[in-house]
Amino acid sequence: RMSYGASEAQRILLWPVSRPTGGSGHPPLAVFVHGGGWHMGAPERVSDKPAFFNGEGWAFASVGYRYLPEAPVEIQAADVGAALRHLRSEAAGRGYDPDRILLMGHSAGAHLAALVATDPQYAGDAFAAIRGVIPIDGAGYDVPLQMGQAGRFMVERTYRPAFGDDVVRQRALSPITHVGGRDAPDWLLLFVTARNDARIQSDNLAAALARNGVRTQSLAVEQGDGELRAHMAINVEFGTASYSANDAVRALMRRIEGHP
Repeated sequence: RMSYGASEAQRILLWPVSRPTGGSGHPPLAVFVHGGGWHMGAPERVSDKPAFFNGEGWAFASVGYRYLPEAPVEIQAADVGAALRHLRSEAAGRGYDPDRILLMGHSAGAHLAALVATDPQYAGDAFAAIRGVIPIDGAGYDVPLQMGQAGRFMVERTYRPAFGDDVVRQRALSPITHVGGRDAPDWLLLFVTARNDARIQSDNLAAALARNGVRTQSLAVEQGDGELRAHMAINVEFGTASYSANDAVRALMRRIEGHP
C-alpha cells in the first residue's frame, strides 16, 4: 500500500510481479480506477484483476481517490493523475516500467480514466506514459448528452450531483470534448448490451477517437441478465476464464509490451 496525499482516500494498492515482460526488462503496469457514482467505492474491490494481470506478467495497481461532496469531479480526476505520477516515481524501486501504463476503470472510474487519458492537465508529466486505456461500462464520456438522455432518477441521483447544471463545466468534464489533442494512443471501450446509454457513449467516444487517428475498439460484453447485474458483472468477471473480452484485452497488452 502507498499513499500519494494526506487523505485516507488517496491510497494505492500494488500487486507487483517479478517476471519481466517486453523490451525494457520491467513489466508494464495496469492501473485500475474503481467506480461508485463519484461518491463512494474502494480500491480494494478489484476482483480477479490482480491475478489476471500478474498471470500475464504485468504489475497491477488500484488507486483510491476522494469523493463527492467534498471533492468535485475535477479533484477526483486530479487525484487519479497524482496517483499516476506517484506510481511512476516508485517504479524503479518496485520493479515495473514507469513508461508503459494501461489505465482502466469501471463506471464512474471509466469516466475518470477516459478524462485523464484525453485531458493532459490532470496527469501532467505522467500523461505520455499512458499507452492504453480500457474504460469499462461508462456512460459519462459526453456528459451533456447523457444528462439529456438518462432517466430522471439517474440524473438526479448520480449525474447532477457530480456535474451540476453548467453546460460549460459538463463539457469540460466530458472526455469526448478533449479528443483530438494529446489523446492516449490505444483504447478498448467495453460495455454491456443491456445498457443502451453505455453503448451509445462508448461508440460515440470510440468514433471520435478513431476520427482523430487513435487506435480504438468499442466492444460489447455479454454479462448477466438485467441492466444492473450486467453492469456489475462486466467489472467483477473481468479476466476470468469465460470473459469474452479477454482476447481483445490481451491484444492491447501485447501492443503495449511491443513499445519499449
